[in-house]
Amino acid sequence: MEETKIFLITYFAALLGVIPPGLVNMSVAKTSLKRGRQNGMYMAIGASAIVLLQATIAIQLARYIFNNEYVKSVLLRAGLVIFLIMMVYFLIMAQGRRKEVEINSTSGIRSISKGMMIGTLNIFPIPYFVALGAALNVNGNVQYHLLNNAVFVMAAGLGTFTTLYLYALFFAKIESEGNFFAKYSNYFMAGLMLILVIITFIRIFNSG
Repeated sequence: MEETKIFLITYFAALLGVIPPGLVNMSVAKTSLKRGRQNGMYMAIGASAIVLLQATIAIQLARYIFNNEYVKSVLLRAGLVIFLIMMVYFLIMAQGRRKEVEINSTSGIRSISKGMMIGTLNIFPIPYFVALGAALNVNGNVQYHLLNNAVFVMAAGLGTFTTLYLYALFFAKIESEGNFFAKYSNYFMAGLMLILVIITFIRIFNSG
């Protein structure tokens, strides 16, 4: 039961986190448009592989944090600040104009390498997944053993890949919606960050 909860929450958190147009998903989409869906899928695989590594780092950090009450308390407050900053960021992005991302022609294994390179440049998932680990462990009952860690990492990778794959498949439709999609997906993410801010604040209040 605990593994199922971890998988579902992490999967959907990862899936939703990649929805707003950004460097990684727009790179996958542009590659799919210029070089075909197969190359777009290869790039999505490469980027998702990096997310597996980032989620592994994040869950190990979370494991250390929850074994240290002082660090745990600091993390909750840091997580509150992170979610607030992210909420403001998504609100600002919703007001801005969508920028075009230029992608050079690649194919096959080079698309996977390109996806890994772009995924490496995107360090956002690490603090995001660490903060998610804090939100997951609401009652302090989550055990960071090998199975739970593996479930967390796999869910993070699969959630990311799902959204990137959908970008590769449906980018023509997304592009036709243009700024409308970018604007409202960022508003959605800002709303999600507000919910996480409220949850984290409640946890800080209850632990105080």
